[in-house]
Amino acid sequence: MSSEIFATGDYVVYPTHGVGHIVAVEVQEIGGMSVQLFVITFDRDRMTLRVPTVKAHKAGLRMLSSPTVMQSALTTLKSRARVKRTMWSRRAQEYEAKINSGNPVSIAEVVRDLFRNSTQPDQSYSERQIYEAALERLASELAAVESIETAAATEKLEKLLQAA
Repeated sequence: MSSEIFATGDYVVYPTHGVGHIVAVEVQEIGGMSVQLFVITFDRDRMTLRVPTVKAHKAGLRMLSSPTVMQSALTTLKSRARVKRTMWSRRAQEYEAKINSGNPVSIAEVVRDLFRNSTQPDQSYSERQIYEAALERLASELAAVESIETAAATEKLEKLLQAA
């Protein structure tokens, strides 16, 4: 995969950081070698990441999901939660791995499984943290795909969860 796939101005998804914006493609001298890099900004984290163009695919950098994939993720939110009866630490690791995979359907599974209605018992602090991380990651990609504000995307996701 080369730099022709991604261009300055593209919104992309970096699995462990979510939706970012390619602001430049630059060449830097690293260890005596000339390396071409994508410069990606993540507004929410106020962070800039430089990814070598030749390693972008291997690092998991991808274009935003298609509307079809996002629809599949939204459908996942409407399905029934599947909470395994394993220890929380093991489930937490699985949830973190799904979030960091960058796959919207996997992230939607985490959101769905950890969502609590007002009629359900409260979550532990760590459950809430993982839920919020997954919700934010899914909402930021939905917002970018549908060209809406992140707050509007979050609201849309929460309405789907409450209706399920």
